[in-house]
Amino acid sequence: MSEVLTRIKSRRSVRKFKPDMIPRDILEQIVTAGTYAPTGRNLQSPIILAVTNKELRDRISAMNAAVMGAQNDPFYGAPVVLIVLADKNCRTYLYDGSLVMGSLMLAAHELGIGSCWIHRAKEVFESPEGKQILSDLGIEGDYEGIGNCILGYVDGDYPEARERKENWVYWAE
Repeated sequence: MSEVLTRIKSRRSVRKFKPDMIPRDILEQIVTAGTYAPTGRNLQSPIILAVTNKELRDRISAMNAAVMGAQNDPFYGAPVVLIVLADKNCRTYLYDGSLVMGSLMLAAHELGIGSCWIHRAKEVFESPEGKQILSDLGIEGDYEGIGNCILGYVDGDYPEARERKENWVYWAE
């Protein structure tokens, strides 16, 4: 089996992270992989907001928790959050952003970094506070939050794969 297929089969969502920051060169490789995700008509509608600032990371985490009515850290202690947003004026923005999320998680796994897709980016960045964060960072446009890709070094054992369900694939030959 090829290296790529092995990586795809072995990647898992991680929900327990060490607080150690990921080196910038590794983060840049992960982010670059996201920029090479396929997009409809190559319009490249998504953008990636790479959050390594702890104060901003904690603020966005609290906003995310508030959306779901929780007090816990929905980012599971991960020190980095890559927020994927996509231009709503592009017909394929949701699919484009989803492909970016997948590319980020696969690249992270390849580089020994744990990841997990955390939802509620849409709600967080539709809020006045979320819009203000984007504006303060110079991000202009009609963007929708697609997902939060949390990243960090795995604390503990890497999750095991569950058995694949029956009837996952139907062949029409």
